[in-house]
Amino acid sequence: MRALFFGTPAISVPSLEALASVATVVSVVCQPDKPVGRGLKLAAPPVKERARAMGIPVAQPTKLRTGEFAAWVRAQNVDVALVIAYGRILPQDVLDGPRLGCVNVHASILPKYRGAAPIAWAILRGEEETGVTLMKMDAGMDTGDVLTIRRTPIGEDETAGELGARLGQLGAEAVREDLPRFVRGDLPATPQDSAAATTAPLLEKEMGLVDWSKPAEAVHDHVRGMNPWPLAYAFRDGKRVILHRTKKVAGALARAAKPGEVVVADKTRVVVACGSGLVSLERVQLEGRKPVTGAEWFLGRGVAEGDVLGGPASSAE
Repeated sequence: MRALFFGTPAISVPSLEALASVATVVSVVCQPDKPVGRGLKLAAPPVKERARAMGIPVAQPTKLRTGEFAAWVRAQNVDVALVIAYGRILPQDVLDGPRLGCVNVHASILPKYRGAAPIAWAILRGEEETGVTLMKMDAGMDTGDVLTIRRTPIGEDETAGELGARLGQLGAEAVREDLPRFVRGDLPATPQDSAAATTAPLLEKEMGLVDWSKPAEAVHDHVRGMNPWPLAYAFRDGKRVILHRTKKVAGALARAAKPGEVVVADKTRVVVACGSGLVSLERVQLEGRKPVTGAEWFLGRGVAEGDVLGGPASSAE
């Protein structure tokens, strides 16, 4: 089996390794190097670094719709192209380049969570289960026929980053075991039920702001879903506080508290009231400083009982 691989971030690497174990990977296609850090030094994507270590040629096209790239794909004379988190939409002439087309590893149970951020949205919406779907790609946004689905429960405190790492491995299993079956013609394709579809659009930095009026479970899911990016945050006295981790707290308060009010702050924990229920702040970070535990935040005199966490307007009151 001859194959191309399209992918860019770290979640794609296990599938690249799996593909290389069952096929001759002719070339890897990833997005161009990007400037990172304060010095804006160009950095290679994780897939590029792994491909080079494996001795596989790498292509980083800047344009996909000129016709030249589609011609290059056809010239590779491959059976299939595997795509996972490449980060750009492939035009139809590229999809048609490989003999059997392109197959996508999508990090959700399709047709749920079509789009760019399925892992985060599954957590944000309180799902208890997710998975990976091996899908024959078409011109739509994650609308192609399903080849196989692998499922996994979502941990109660699992962040999007942690879940993504697990789904990367689960996707690799599907590639290793099911992609060869597809190439042999032994894996039937099943059309998706578009009436049951949900979307998972790109996250934006402003979406990190916590709405404390929501139930504790929703606040906790928000913090998990926003980690590692864009990260959940609130404001205290006009200063942004990044919330890396929370936990739901059992029980109820003996007194009334407004949403966002710090109801416990001591050397063991910091607990905040939500619209209903409570969450403890397990790991927080003030801008320009290192992350600390909630207890360390209290011990550093950064928070006290009666403080209210909220948005910029409420923090200035």
